[in-house]
Amino acid sequence: MANDTFQERLEAVQARVKQACARCGRSPAEVRLVAVSKTMGPEQIREAAACGLTLFGENKVQEAYAKIPECPGCLAWHMIGHLQRNKVAVAVELFDMIHSVDSLRLLEAVDRAAGEAGKTMPVLLEVNVSGERSKFGLTPDAAPELLAAANLLSHIQLAGLMTMPPFAEEPEKARPYFRRLRELRDQWNAEHRLALSELSMGMTHDFEVAIEEGSTMIRVGTALFGSRPKPAVQQEME
Repeated sequence: MANDTFQERLEAVQARVKQACARCGRSPAEVRLVAVSKTMGPEQIREAAACGLTLFGENKVQEAYAKIPECPGCLAWHMIGHLQRNKVAVAVELFDMIHSVDSLRLLEAVDRAAGEAGKTMPVLLEVNVSGERSKFGLTPDAAPELLAAANLLSHIQLAGLMTMPPFAEEPEKARPYFRRLRELRDQWNAEHRLALSELSMGMTHDFEVAIEEGSTMIRVGTALFGSRPKPAVQQEME
């Protein structure tokens, strides 16, 4: 991978997406590629954008705060990492979608910040389908409270769900967790008369399985950018 160009790596990912879609009778147009650009600098992001990528995912608000102003203004940015409530106002300003809402207090904080910013914020609920204590995300049993609350909030657009399965070398082992998230999405849509459409699931090593189970957004970093450098010094948020 070290000697590959970014264009070659992107084309390899796109080929994997196309093959996965062919296996399950889906169109590649149904799957959005979120290029996970954490620790990558503006120069690398500009290169990715020149190859046609327009959607980038960041894990940390502070890193994004320093980076996004230095990148092309036509790009879309998604917050895919754990979001602390004291960073919500900046996150709402920077990002076009938040994938990682996992509590009622965080949902309400995003709604308040979006109202103050005069915008409606698309969000995904992060669901811990594996039950791992080391994972962020709300339990499936806790979700109905947030679903009901979201209907009462004026500055939230609840777009779908996100999950991270337990890491396994064999991608097939992630399938039950991806399938469970899709089943929960369909169940909650029926029970709560919702129209949740997005499923953010699948990363570099397992996104084909996620696509086969209905993913609409795959979060891919290593397959595009290679191994991660150490983070640069981050700009302070004023």
